[in-house]
Amino acid sequence: MIARVRRWWQAKLPRSDTLVLGQRNVYILPTPAGLMFAATLLVLLVASINYQLNLGYVLTFLLAGSGAVSMHVTHGTLRGLTLRLRTPSPVFAGEPALLEAVLASPDRPRFGIGLRMVDADASSLGWLDVPAQGQASAQVSFVPPTRGLHELPAIHIETRFPLGLFRAWAIWRPASQLLVYPAPERPVAPLPAARAVAGGQARGRSAEGGEIEGVRGYRRGDPLKLVYWKKAAKALASGGELVSRDTASAVQQQLWLDWQACGTLAPEERLSRLTAWVNAAQRAGAEYALGLPGAAIEPAEGEAHRRRCLEALALWH
Repeated sequence: MIARVRRWWQAKLPRSDTLVLGQRNVYILPTPAGLMFAATLLVLLVASINYQLNLGYVLTFLLAGSGAVSMHVTHGTLRGLTLRLRTPSPVFAGEPALLEAVLASPDRPRFGIGLRMVDADASSLGWLDVPAQGQASAQVSFVPPTRGLHELPAIHIETRFPLGLFRAWAIWRPASQLLVYPAPERPVAPLPAARAVAGGQARGRSAEGGEIEGVRGYRRGDPLKLVYWKKAAKALASGGELVSRDTASAVQQQLWLDWQACGTLAPEERLSRLTAWVNAAQRAGAEYALGLPGAAIEPAEGEAHRRRCLEALALWH
């Protein structure tokens, strides 16, 4: 019931990539240590009254004043801060997505500020200090489970500075969305055979038996001179496969990463395989096209082309 009320309340908060903390959106309550401190003050006051201890009155009211000042300072540590979210980079499903928040203080320094995802455990708080009239950045992460365009989860900001007697906090709901690519298939299936097209710079040659070779996965027995060594170390470090190629022909080879080339796999598994193929073709420096039901991307190469293909795979439905 409490979790349901909390979700309902959070849904009422407006979404924004920039948030200024003030009286209306910063909340404060005593911590367990604060409650114990209050109980101690009560005991001291009762003892001072019973035994007519003047020094007991002094100590009690001195500690009570310190607690009141602590409450003001704790709330003021967050009040006036400006939070700004940097545009998140796309990630693959199942991998952590890092969100970077920039905190700016218009006046004095702020100490002991923690950030985490609302649904994350309190132990995941990342702490930072913000300099006077300066900025500081903090990163929080979450793992998107599925591909697509996702709304960002709410972020929790809190502080217990200076004495830990009170906890001031705020909830921030960013407006940006996160693009999540399909999780690439592992291990990567061999790339489909390249197609020969007329014109262009040579990229392949006819292999023995009449097969047209282009950029493809390494096969046992391939001559070492056909291995694309320039990309080999990077491919192995990222868990990919070696790639073979040949540039001795007068025909251009293009890879067609087509939906139908994935056989009888389920739709999500086909998307994962196509994602792995796009990454493999990009690492090999190949020119490739992507074919999906209802959508097709013409052959090209380069990082911009890779992002375009991955976005099409992420948003396909």
